[in-house]
Amino acid sequence: MKLEGKTALVTGSGRNIGRATILAMAAEGANVVVNARSNQAEADAVADEARALGVGAISVLADVADRAQVDTMAARALEEFGRIDVLVSNAAIRPHKPFLEVTYEDWRRVVGVVLEGAFFCAQAVLPSMLESGGGRVIFVSGDGAFAGSAMRAHVSAPKMGLSGLARGLASEFAGLGITVNVVSPGAIDTTRDLSWYPGGANPSAGASRIPVQRLGKPEEIAATCLFLASEEGGFITGQTIHVNGGAGYF
Repeated sequence: MKLEGKTALVTGSGRNIGRATILAMAAEGANVVVNARSNQAEADAVADEARALGVGAISVLADVADRAQVDTMAARALEEFGRIDVLVSNAAIRPHKPFLEVTYEDWRRVVGVVLEGAFFCAQAVLPSMLESGGGRVIFVSGDGAFAGSAMRAHVSAPKMGLSGLARGLASEFAGLGITVNVVSPGAIDTTRDLSWYPGGANPSAGASRIPVQRLGKPEEIAATCLFLASEEGGFITGQTIHVNGGAGYF
């Protein structure tokens, strides 16, 4: 039970990578905070799955782009469990749009969820980690930030910013028992909103271009997050770990 007695907060955890991460950490003894932006039933279902593993779990609706909602979510977690030891900032949106058609509102929305959301969440949970003498912060990025993709400049920029944020925080908090890292998934077999993609094309269809010849599984990203959250990952900080089946985007 690598995380017994600890509390993990995972944003965007109603489905896919976030859900898998919640369940991986719950299976190792962590109490968990499930977050979704608007789908209460989805978040509740994941919390029920975690409780079935014998841990405490709550579900909290919050838009991570809204600082007040993030602060309320962290306060709810602290009220319930008394501490937050692990943050996985996973919530993201990835709309495609030609760059010259991207409005300032489009830009602000993506930056707000991806980069400012990570900033708000880190500031909300770090005081608890400092009080308890350590913690783990993990930002989830994506291969598009490193490969560069047409019609995704406004998504790639804030996702790349996560690496800079992680490196700065890693340097600042390393001596205080807190590690900060980025996990960058490649093409993962997930359900997703196909309206974000040109013509509704499935972005996960290109498994043949991946050296291991298959899509990744949400559980494989979750396992990487679990490793970084555990004691075994304690000497890793300020790093970006690519979990992409050998797709060399860096």
